[in-house]
Amino acid sequence: MTVTAKWEKKEGNEGILTITVSAERFDEALDQAFKKVVKDVTLPGFRKGKVPRHIFEKRFGVEALYQDAVDIILPDAYAEAVEQTEIFPVDQPKIDIEEIEKGKDLVFVCEVTVKPEVKLGEYKGIEYEEETIEVTEEEVDEELKRLQERHAELVLKEEGKVEEGNTVVIDFEGFIDDEPFEGGKGENYSLEIGSGHFIPGFEEQLIGKEAGEEVEVNVTFPEDYHAKDLAGKDAVFKVKIHEIKEKQVPELDDEFAKDVDDEVETLAELREKKEKEIRERKQREYENKIRETIIEKVTENAEIDIPEAMINTELDNMLREFEQTVQMQGMTMDMYYEMSGQDEEKLREHMKEDAEKRVKTNLTLEAIFEAENLEVSEEAIDEEIAKMADMYKLEKDQIVSMLGGNTDILKNDLKFKTTIDFLVEHGKPVAKQ
Repeated sequence: MTVTAKWEKKEGNEGILTITVSAERFDEALDQAFKKVVKDVTLPGFRKGKVPRHIFEKRFGVEALYQDAVDIILPDAYAEAVEQTEIFPVDQPKIDIEEIEKGKDLVFVCEVTVKPEVKLGEYKGIEYEEETIEVTEEEVDEELKRLQERHAELVLKEEGKVEEGNTVVIDFEGFIDDEPFEGGKGENYSLEIGSGHFIPGFEEQLIGKEAGEEVEVNVTFPEDYHAKDLAGKDAVFKVKIHEIKEKQVPELDDEFAKDVDDEVETLAELREKKEKEIRERKQREYENKIRETIIEKVTENAEIDIPEAMINTELDNMLREFEQTVQMQGMTMDMYYEMSGQDEEKLREHMKEDAEKRVKTNLTLEAIFEAENLEVSEEAIDEEIAKMADMYKLEKDQIVSMLGGNTDILKNDLKFKTTIDFLVEHGKPVAKQ
């Protein structure tokens, strides 16, 4: 064995990993280091890159090769040492070279932060409230009303005044202290009254007006308005109303039912289908609530001294997820920071509590998985791949390829799912108070 390791646990999650690399392996690394370094060495009487090893060492000393040799050895030696000692580092180690000399063993001493031990509390028989899933006629009516609204058409209102729910087509220009400001002008803009898309008070002042009218709208920008130069300031908008449109909602009958859903023929069938969808949604929400209740309680019952490094790593993950969400909304993080009045440091501070909860939850679920000797079978992994393939309309091998040819991430997700299913199975339903 060319690498031997010794692990010495200290207080908390810290420890000392001593790595000894054999003299033979160190000499091999020195050879590799020389081949790398000599390419750029020039000495009188020798062509560039052709200086003999003994001449090089006499001129520069063998110590000139030590750093490159260490760089060559360290990554693999550290990985081997971690595997030998079966520790789980959660941060980059602090490494010192204890002994280094040609012809002798090379010795590293590493300060390592490892995954914390979990002291599990009660996790079986966790209570959760039983609920009876009911769907009322009113809920079905509301669902059908929303369906009507989605299929409503905007038609020109030939007569009458602006009312709540109408859409107006307007030109507008805003002024502060009689001076126009950037971003305060628009033409032929469609605005639904009551949507809350404009500054508070703007939409309400158009109610009761008629097409063709010119109106002055007085508003005050909110103190937390995203454009800091406008926040809290009074403004006057000159508005010209071109058109008023109102929603024409389709009649709720058999014809409407067939138009919005190819699978039904009558309004009664549509009601029945919507009632079933609402019931299934409520059932899913109830099952999710059970899971969340149990996970929260078993996590609270566990005792874990979480290393700051794990929280920071989770914060990094959360920030990447958040940035992806922001980008999907067509913004950059710089734009978000400007609008929210935050910076990365404040955002991280805001997310820190959630990051710590995530880490504690994951560590708790992992510990339960191991304590109960739960397993994730190859069949379960294959089923999950098949579900993903069906969802994304791809072949199974394409899904595996998207995972980088490694299903370990999927297996890890299934570990959590398996553990949560176990906890729910061993949960205790109690009557709702």
